[in-house]
Amino acid sequence: DGGIQPPFSYPQTAMNEFEKKITEAIRKSVEKTPGLFILELDITPDNNVNVIIDGDKPVPLSECIRITREVEEEVDKDTHNYALTVGTFDISRWFSDKRQFPKNIGRKLKVQTEEGEEFEGTLTEVTDTGIVLETKTREPKPVGKGKHTVVKRHEIPFENLKRAKVIIGF
Repeated sequence: DGGIQPPFSYPQTAMNEFEKKITEAIRKSVEKTPGLFILELDITPDNNVNVIIDGDKPVPLSECIRITREVEEEVDKDTHNYALTVGTFDISRWFSDKRQFPKNIGRKLKVQTEEGEEFEGTLTEVTDTGIVLETKTREPKPVGKGKHTVVKRHEIPFENLKRAKVIIGF
């Protein structure tokens, strides 16, 4: 698990002609919709192509269908014999791109830092360099008996952010 990555980069391994052609077709199709981006692109040895996309806003199913159709028009299935699956980011997974944070402002996140610290709190801000998470803890009152709730603000730079995901509450 390599931590939060910058925007998706295409595999740097030597690609065969099919892999180059399908990767380029997917990239072109995704880029047609501003705000969409590729999180994962996996091509197995038997030409199963799995693509996970996300967006600056929620991604409708219609975008997955559009991308699938456009890629299948561009790359002939009879010639290359492949299976294509285009899906959206599953909220139960760890984030893999910095661009996933802004649309989750106001949501509760679980965050792990490279130093091993863990926080669960509300994402309140995203900057060019990191995130701000607010946590609430019950601490003893400075004077008297009992406890009171203390809100703490944690500024976490992207380079110290190992992983993060939305906490799903019911």
